[in-house]
This record gives sequence, structure tokens and C-alpha cells, in this order.
Amino acid sequence: MTTSFATSAPRRSRHNPRVGRDQAIGVVGATGAVGRVTLGLLRERGYRNVRAFASARSAGAEVDGLTVEEATPDALAAGDLDLCLFSVGTAASRELVPHAVRGGAVAIDKSSAYRLQDGIPLVVPEVNGERALEHEGIIANPNCSSIPLTCVLKPLHETAGVARVRLSTYQAASGAGADRMERLRAQLPADGDLEMDWEFDGEEFDEETKLRAETRKILELPELPLSATCVRVPVMVGHAESVWIETVEPLSPDQVRELLAAAPSVRVEDFPTPRGAAGENEVLVGRIRADRAAEGGGIALFLACDNLRKGAALNAIQIAELLAARRPVPA
Repeated sequence: MTTSFATSAPRRSRHNPRVGRDQAIGVVGATGAVGRVTLGLLRERGYRNVRAFASARSAGAEVDGLTVEEATPDALAAGDLDLCLFSVGTAASRELVPHAVRGGAVAIDKSSAYRLQDGIPLVVPEVNGERALEHEGIIANPNCSSIPLTCVLKPLHETAGVARVRLSTYQAASGAGADRMERLRAQLPADGDLEMDWEFDGEEFDEETKLRAETRKILELPELPLSATCVRVPVMVGHAESVWIETVEPLSPDQVRELLAAAPSVRVEDFPTPRGAAGENEVLVGRIRADRAAEGGGIALFLACDNLRKGAALNAIQIAELLAARRPVPA
């Protein structure tokens, strides 16, 4: 089903859109864990026209040198934003994103609200960046576990065809937001344990279902067999994944190392860890070895990624930069 905004006013036409570092960018959810990282990355990358939006509770606060504005429908639809980077909950995105689009902005949304909707691109720039150019106002930013996984699977699939994927994820507290990070800070180390804090349907957590569906959509492999087990670990920042991959054509560990070493946004290391990935912009991959349990041959590997940077904020900014490089922000 293609998303329609027929109930909203037509999108505003912008005859002379700003491009590049001069774009007017709204960061919605600016006081959250991802929002704060987004503001910092925009500043580091030289963006000069950035505004911070959040809930009424946070309006007037200061974050990264900016005064927070309330993210109201009228404020987002006012017509003075070129891009809106959303890192809010699903319900808030469903309410607010259409207003930003109505005002003429391109919305890049981190929630799960639009990821699996037909007609809305779900984009990892290094994997399927061309799909971003097909947007009609909204681009979905994938799950923080789907992004590093697809960065690793893409070069292997292009070379040998990915036939089957199994993985376990070890997801940091920051993936559940700023409140969960505060809980972890207050927790005694001896009290740390695994958590499974997603919705459960009696068979799978919705995080596991999302990971399969998003990976299929990003790689355009709608029937890809993928089984995931997701857990939350007492780590502040940095998701890790243990991945088993079966390919159509056999690949040796040395071939996989060579392919991944040449892949964009991937760095091959001996033993990646969440702590080593924290603050980095690349997906760290290591422990690359033959999967002795795969009948037709397969590869096992371990990856780690900063879930707030490449797993969220950086991926959104890279989507925005891809749009600016290929064509101006659409009117």
C-alpha cells in the first residue's frame, strides 16, 4: 500500500531550496540519546542552520548550544525547514512527520512507523542509497541492528549470493533511549543481566521480526531466510552481533576479509567489541572464520557498531548528504 497524504494540505513548493551545509535542518527529538548525537554530528560536519525540536516538557531547554523549540504540527509545517531528522517514538512520528512533509521538508525518520510501508524507501546509503532518490517526502532510517548487518551482507551477496542468515544481537542500553541509559548508570555492576524488553508474540520479539523484515527490504531479498535472537546487555553504547552466513557460492574466510576490508563504512579487526565501536563511524567486523556446522559451507563473524552513530544519527545524516549530492532537496 502506498502511503498517501491526501488528508493533508499539498506540500509547499520551494523554488530556490537551500542545499548542502546551508540547508535548514530540524532535529526532532533533540533531547534524546539519538537526537543529541545528531546535533553533535551536524555541528562537526559544518552544518550552520540547525534547529532543535522536542516535546513541550523540553521546550526552552538548551542542548548543544541551541534553544529547544516545541515540536508542534504548526511549527513543523511552517515552511522554513528543508530537512527534518526525526528520532522520536513511533506514535509521535506518525503524528508529526506528515506535517513536516506538508511544509515542504524531506523527513528522515528513525522510528519504525514508516520502515515497512510500500512506497517509502528504507535506506542504508552504502547498501541501497539509490532508493533514497525515489522518496516522496519520507525516507525511513532502519533499525540500529539492521544497518550494520546489511553493510556486511551487501558485499557478500554481490559476490556470492546470500542464501541464509542466522544471528544473535547484543544490544546496548542506549538503544532503548536516554531513560534506559540513566537506569544503567544507577545500577550496580553486580546487578547487570540480560534483558529482553521488546514486545513478545509468543514466538518472537518484535525486534527479531523487524530485523528480518528490514534486512529483506534493504537488500531486496524478500524471501531471505533469516533467524535472529535479540537481547539487551548492560553496555551503555555499542551493539554487537554474532552472525552465521550461508552463501550460494562458497567463500573462504580470506575472501570474506578482502571483500569486507574494501566495503564502505566497514573496518576489519581481529576482535571487535562494543567499547571499541563506541564513538566510531564504521562497522567493526572480525572473528571471520568458516562455519563448521554449515553443510554447504558458510561463514561466521562478529560485528560491533555504535548504535547511536552509524546505527542511527550518522545514517540519517548520510542519507541527507546523499540527497544533497545527487540533487537539491525536492520542492
